[in-house]
Amino acid sequence: MKILFFGDSITDMGRSRDRALPPVFAYGHGYPFIVASKLSEIDPKKFVVINRGTGGSKIVDLYARVKADVWNEKPDLIGIQIGINDIWHELVVQSGVELKRFEKVYSMLIEETLEKLKGVKIVLFEPFVLKGSETEKDFEFFSQIYDYAKTVRKLAEKYGLFFLPLQKKFDEYAEKFGSETYLYDGVHPSVAGATLIANSFVEFFKDNIA
Repeated sequence: MKILFFGDSITDMGRSRDRALPPVFAYGHGYPFIVASKLSEIDPKKFVVINRGTGGSKIVDLYARVKADVWNEKPDLIGIQIGINDIWHELVVQSGVELKRFEKVYSMLIEETLEKLKGVKIVLFEPFVLKGSETEKDFEFFSQIYDYAKTVRKLAEKYGLFFLPLQKKFDEYAEKFGSETYLYDGVHPSVAGATLIANSFVEFFKDNIA
């Protein structure tokens, strides 16, 4: 079974693009690596994990590269993690993607992917944020992510896709151990944060997909 993760830097996490290197380098050091590790415990030959995260991506960037990064790979399962840059980039360089456009482009990506890859399963990851060095000062602005998350959930329901909730788990663990323990700047996962995402995905996968 080929599982492909598609998203921004939260997925990318330093993955190598050098095809001359062993495949392990292509996982990066985020949740895709941990998912691959955990699935290898179940069956080291059954699952192929591919990381197609690219740092800085917004939904429009995923749409632009979906053929090269997703369709051409012909995965059996796609996990999509996107949303925070659509807000963050508006704050920093005024190149964000407003919610209405986010929903429209995300819908196009889903519809065309379902058409191109018959029978593919898709898991939409809930976008998330915590207070941290990059977010606390403008946290009211970053809180727009909650509306983006509602839209992602709505799209999952509309197209009959899987939805992976994450914000509540980050909130609960951050309250216990501190936000920076899980998202070191309020956006990007630490080892603990990447493990939280990976564990959430693998548990969901076992219960609903495998």
